[in-house]
Amino acid sequence: MKVLMLHGINHNMFGKRDPVQYGTITLDQIDARLSDLATSLDVEIESFQTNYEGAMCERIHQAYLEGTNAVLINAGAWTHYSYGIRDALAILTVPVVEIHMSNIHAREAFRHHSVFADVVRGQISGFGVESYLLGLRTAVTAACHDRG
Repeated sequence: MKVLMLHGINHNMFGKRDPVQYGTITLDQIDARLSDLATSLDVEIESFQTNYEGAMCERIHQAYLEGTNAVLINAGAWTHYSYGIRDALAILTVPVVEIHMSNIHAREAFRHHSVFADVVRGQISGFGVESYLLGLRTAVTAACHDRG
């Protein structure tokens, strides 16, 4: 089983950016934790980060063409306004799990709305790096269930 982890805008700055909301964990450390869990679940995981919306859409298209079995996405601020990424995610026929480290519903009002909500299987937020690990477990379980 192949899972794709999509990291969005500004995530390359984890560990430096707003430690109150995101802690001090770096993107490389998040990816290492995901990789360790993926190994224990006997799945492959690939992580991709970009600060360019078009590149994110192209990577989603590539996931569709490659037959990726599940997708995790923390799109950062794009979650709240990127209809381009939303439409790219809608192309996918596999489980997509939206992830946020912070509790977006306890933050600024504009963060309370996800334009992805109607095209993803669900959303996990507010648990820091654990949101990613919960997301991976959820995506794998959903993909196995969908396969029958």
